[in-house]
Amino acid sequence: MTNFDLMKELHVAGQSKIVMLVIDGLGGLPMESGGPTELEAARTPNLDALAAESICGLSAPISPGVTPGSGPAHLALFGYDPLRYEIGRGVLEACGIGFPLGPSDVAARGNFCTVDENGLVADRRAGRIPTEKAAELCQMLRAIQLPGVETFVEPVRDYRFVLVLRGEGLSGGLTETDPQQLGVPPRSVEALVPEAQRTAELFNQWIARTRELLADQHPANMVLLRGPDKTPQLPSMAEVYGLRAAAIATYPMYRGVATLVGMDILETGETLEEEVETLKTHWAEYDFFFFHVKKTDSAGEDGDFALKAAVIEHVDEAVVPAITSLQPDVLVVTGDHSTPALLKSHSWHPVPTLLHSRYCRPDEVRAFGERACMRGGLGVFPATDLMQLAMANALRLTKFGA
Repeated sequence: MTNFDLMKELHVAGQSKIVMLVIDGLGGLPMESGGPTELEAARTPNLDALAAESICGLSAPISPGVTPGSGPAHLALFGYDPLRYEIGRGVLEACGIGFPLGPSDVAARGNFCTVDENGLVADRRAGRIPTEKAAELCQMLRAIQLPGVETFVEPVRDYRFVLVLRGEGLSGGLTETDPQQLGVPPRSVEALVPEAQRTAELFNQWIARTRELLADQHPANMVLLRGPDKTPQLPSMAEVYGLRAAAIATYPMYRGVATLVGMDILETGETLEEEVETLKTHWAEYDFFFFHVKKTDSAGEDGDFALKAAVIEHVDEAVVPAITSLQPDVLVVTGDHSTPALLKSHSWHPVPTLLHSRYCRPDEVRAFGERACMRGGLGVFPATDLMQLAMANALRLTKFGA
């Protein structure tokens, strides 16, 4: 577990550069007993060669057996204890699109979804409607008024949107309405603490009105709300590690996490090739780069084993050689969590991880995959240790004690 007070005491200035390549949902499972995982099935000569010169292992985002959400899993990669620094999904989405959250605002991430004639969830993502359609629906929902508060409904991407309530006396400490399964009705927002009761009632009033307005829309005829919360105060990466840090990510939520820990958000295009060009353009300006790949996770959630393997191959071909050509002093390759196509969801399985530097002790791993990394020198370790290890290998930590 990264000790922030220790990092503040030990970090030193330097010219070394760290790149953390996060292949979202990287870990997987065999579709058939004895078969390969998505990563093992993918042809990855560059990642395999890198693993042979690195120290490898499996990183656990939260705790053994605990399935993480994307927000806490990324916080762990940056060294923040996700059990201490809890951040609602709504805050991450709002920050990711640059919405100016105030200290009294409560933000919730929204999914447009499909419910059947009985009000049961038939599709949690409304067929992944395009962003343009979601923007039209958000405009409709802006007509909803609630007593004593302002409401803001902002499109994010595809079927996602952000709902923000602004007013006095609002509180976090709320449940979400997404049941995370099909064939059941959306849940109501409930208060987890007494002071959140009024806020819960306001959210439920908004949802009831939304149900009426979207009744004739298809496939997006209902909404699910996730992670309603207020903005927490986190120490920045500059404060903790003394790093000038930047994020290259195409999806708003990941930009939101990066914003909350003090990274600069670099504007980039939608393709991996465009993300690489962004990295090259800004290479001289920063000490730490968070480079995010999203489509592995999406393929896993869709249960598409072949597509997830293909995305990993694309990363191996288009991203890994480009990063290594820049000769970062430390390169970490990992995922925030596992998303096996077999399960069509996030899972609790530890994530294949490699750390490459001039100063690491390479182990006997010769291929980058789940079973190979089980034999790596890092073993199974907390993801929160990665930043501390990266800092040490970048020669950015001085000695502790006399």
